[in-house]
Amino acid sequence: MKNKEIFEYLDKIITDPKCELNYNKDYELLIAVMLSAQTTDKRVNKVTRILFNKYDNLDKLSKADVNDIVDIIRSIGTFNKKAMNVIEISKSLLENYDGIVPNNREYLESLPGVGRKTTNVVLSELFNEQCIAVDTHIKRVSVRLGFAKEKDDVLTIEKKLTKELKNYNARKVHHQLLLFGRYYCKSKNPECNNCKLKHICIEKKNFN
Repeated sequence: MKNKEIFEYLDKIITDPKCELNYNKDYELLIAVMLSAQTTDKRVNKVTRILFNKYDNLDKLSKADVNDIVDIIRSIGTFNKKAMNVIEISKSLLENYDGIVPNNREYLESLPGVGRKTTNVVLSELFNEQCIAVDTHIKRVSVRLGFAKEKDDVLTIEKKLTKELKNYNARKVHHQLLLFGRYYCKSKNPECNNCKLKHICIEKKNFN
């Protein structure tokens, strides 16, 4: 009953959940998600608009001057490493898959800067796989709503959520949980007074 209440409420307040990273091509999503580590989607969208306009295909990206990419993405943090990742990912996609992002978890996780979370986003978004990518927002919401414990690592939380969502559209709920954490159940100043789930939240006493 708790799950039904939670997911029905999310359906009411987040009616059109979707990825907030802007992209037009499959590799743009992969690179954008890689760039989004430890920064915001809004900031990534600002730099990728410039990056993908200047280098409008993988061949150009693979041959780009790393210093130019650094200058473009400097505002997102760890830019030196991420700039190299952009080039290496582009080269690898061209060499191994003719420039197409494959539905291949092992390959994707082998790419520089691409771990399980990024791979889950890509597989979910591009291939409709029922994957859950646990970021800071989803971890916070999962703990507050009792799906996970504070000490759980991201893989444990992913497994617990996958089990809880076996009868639901995990792709959809993943986005809803993320957006709920980003805009409602925030780390600081969560909107508890207006939340219909505050009686479920294990931290509700802290927010009264």
